[in-house]
Amino acid sequence: MAKQTSQFRFFKSRHVPELTVLQAAMSDFRYDPHAHEEYAFGVTLAGRQDFFSSGQYHRSPPGNVIQFNPGEVHDGQSGGGSALGYVMTYVSPAQLEAAFADATGHESNESFRSRDTLIPDPVLRDAILELARLVTQHVGSRIDQEYALYRIATRLVQRDGQFNPGAVVGRSDALLKRAREYVLAHLEEDMSLDDLSQAAHLSKYHFLRLFRQQFGMTPHQYVINCRINAARHALETGEQPSAVAMRYGFADLSHFNRRFKRIYAMTPYQYQRAVTP
Repeated sequence: MAKQTSQFRFFKSRHVPELTVLQAAMSDFRYDPHAHEEYAFGVTLAGRQDFFSSGQYHRSPPGNVIQFNPGEVHDGQSGGGSALGYVMTYVSPAQLEAAFADATGHESNESFRSRDTLIPDPVLRDAILELARLVTQHVGSRIDQEYALYRIATRLVQRDGQFNPGAVVGRSDALLKRAREYVLAHLEEDMSLDDLSQAAHLSKYHFLRLFRQQFGMTPHQYVINCRINAARHALETGEQPSAVAMRYGFADLSHFNRRFKRIYAMTPYQYQRAVTP
């Protein structure tokens, strides 16, 4: 029996419904023509990705983005004589409708379709790879993954020439203050963009844009910052770094160490030794 050299691994998001990531290494496999119900966003990592879609034959080199709209028929195989490596994310239209609507300035945009299939765009590539990393390595929070999806949707709309975000609403200070208060009251919980935007009485992606304009960081970055500050106070009371990491939702002690050091220039353990008798 011939040895099978192609490998395929699927990862289901633990946070975002109907979000799946595929890691693939192909040399002896070819996809039949097929279509997905989801949006598919991929990045060619090694080799060359050859496929037929939308009446054209495409060749994708390493670093290139591949994007399929729902229902778009395509096949696929390794091209150029070398093994193909790629990552592909599959996202239901329902998960992206609000992001597309916000980016285009429409009340609803469930039928957004990108005009491009092959996209040489580093910004879009990095957003897709970040989303894939979060899902496949089981790191980060729900807000991490939602923000990566928002970056993908916004970049696609920008490239399509439809970017027209809604006007900034008045009294944003008071609205965003409610979200900040919600964050501080729920630091030990896994918050989502829905939770924060509902606390501010704003649509999810309108809230995200307003928050960045006002505070110079994303809601996710703000949540991490608040958790680090709360963790610092816990360390000062003598609580073990490993327990603090778990309490404030860090994936593990290593993750906590990295985040803490970026703000305080030392590990939690070093900080605790410096400030406690």
